[in-house]
Amino acid sequence: LTRRNEPFRLVHTGQHFDAGMSDVFFRDLGMPEPHTRLEGTSGSHAEQTASILVGVERELIAHRPEILLVVGDVTSTIAAALAASKLGIPIVHVEAGLRSRDWTMPEEINRVLTDQLSDLLLIPSDDARPNLLREGIEEERIVFVGNVMIDSLRYAASRPTDVLARFGFTPSGFALATLHRPANVDSKESLTRVLDALESIGAILPTIFPVHPRTVARASALGLEARMKSLPGVTLAEPLGYNDFVTLLSSAALVATDSGGIQEETTALGVPCLTLREGTERPITVTEGTNVIVGTDPARIREEAQRAFELSRDANKAPKKAPPRGWDGAAATRIVDALVQFRAGTPRPKTDGPRA
Repeated sequence: LTRRNEPFRLVHTGQHFDAGMSDVFFRDLGMPEPHTRLEGTSGSHAEQTASILVGVERELIAHRPEILLVVGDVTSTIAAALAASKLGIPIVHVEAGLRSRDWTMPEEINRVLTDQLSDLLLIPSDDARPNLLREGIEEERIVFVGNVMIDSLRYAASRPTDVLARFGFTPSGFALATLHRPANVDSKESLTRVLDALESIGAILPTIFPVHPRTVARASALGLEARMKSLPGVTLAEPLGYNDFVTLLSSAALVATDSGGIQEETTALGVPCLTLREGTERPITVTEGTNVIVGTDPARIREEAQRAFELSRDANKAPKKAPPRGWDGAAATRIVDALVQFRAGTPRPKTDGPRA
């Protein structure tokens, strides 16, 4: 947008108010300071949605943009889209059309509702288009742009850090794990299972586990903090900057995660990924990438981790796959192209249609 002299305002919704989960990304990705920072809240889904909804509405009324651009599937995405839709401001959704079919995931609710509210739906992969068409989205509103997360990934991968030396790891000699999904960390039974799963990976090779603040809070509340801190073979770490994290990600023998974004990043990097869930909203990472859905059974995870580790040690055995179409580091250019066309009237905003 800056290079094309397209005016914009950047709003930080305050959803992540921990500096380790927020400010560090602005620094590492060379992003400008937000024009507005809303006050975040750590309450329930309803409290967080309401807080962001009110804050974004005030911002939109004060500055009245031509378009609201929202990204992904988080609470901020649906809250901002709701605010704009009630004010008649056209909505563009980046990363539209992804579906897990799992309605226990808050993110699935956010994705589906945001897509229904949006005027222009920018999809990251070809499998998103049929999802939207099935849900009644008009073909003219769907534009393929590719995966903008790979733009960020390439930017960070070109700036490696000394994080391996700091933790005493060698390339392909360790595993990387992340956990934060409510289904995995919100109950004692589920969190115990995933901690057992991490222990099974740690038995195969050293594992680093940067712990999400939400996971720390849940482990403490559920009486599992001591268990988490004493996992054999597993090193706990504070949340890492993006450049540190990508350096680890690109050097790991395997990655275990419940994050959708990391499934995409490992696919782009060709790093084996074990997804600690029963499904994924990014099936292209399984069909065209390096991702294996393993659930949370420790025995199966240990078996798959061993297989992935052996593959990582023998480059001749590892399957060679090209990244999916549009995962080329140029998605941002295509997104801005689509925005410029939309401002020029293609497609027309839904608010230009017949009035009730």
